[in-house]
Amino acid sequence: MNVEARQKAREILKQYEKHGWTLRRVLLSDATCRMLAASLENLFGDAPIEAFKTDALWFSRAVAANGNESWELRRITGAPFALLRVFSADISENARKAARRATEKRLLDGNQS
Repeated sequence: MNVEARQKAREILKQYEKHGWTLRRVLLSDATCRMLAASLENLFGDAPIEAFKTDALWFSRAVAANGNESWELRRITGAPFALLRVFSADISENARKAARRATEKRLLDGNQS
């Protein structure tokens, strides 16, 4: 992640926070993780960082009064691109994790086209 991509990540974080989203997970390539090692906490706070084939951010926010929760996976670089998942309040964490992994796969498939 070069300086331009780092700035883009900051802009994305600011935009999502402005609209009530919370950064939940950070997906980074090995190269990006090494490049940002000294500034990961400053940039992403205490959000868990996971190894991934591209750089992306997972955000979440509650959906009104129905108890559902929206999760959005936002690619950091390239053309703006995001994928949304909505989880009902009664879905298990294992089911959520499987759905997030499927969404991550869709993001990677989109990067290859």
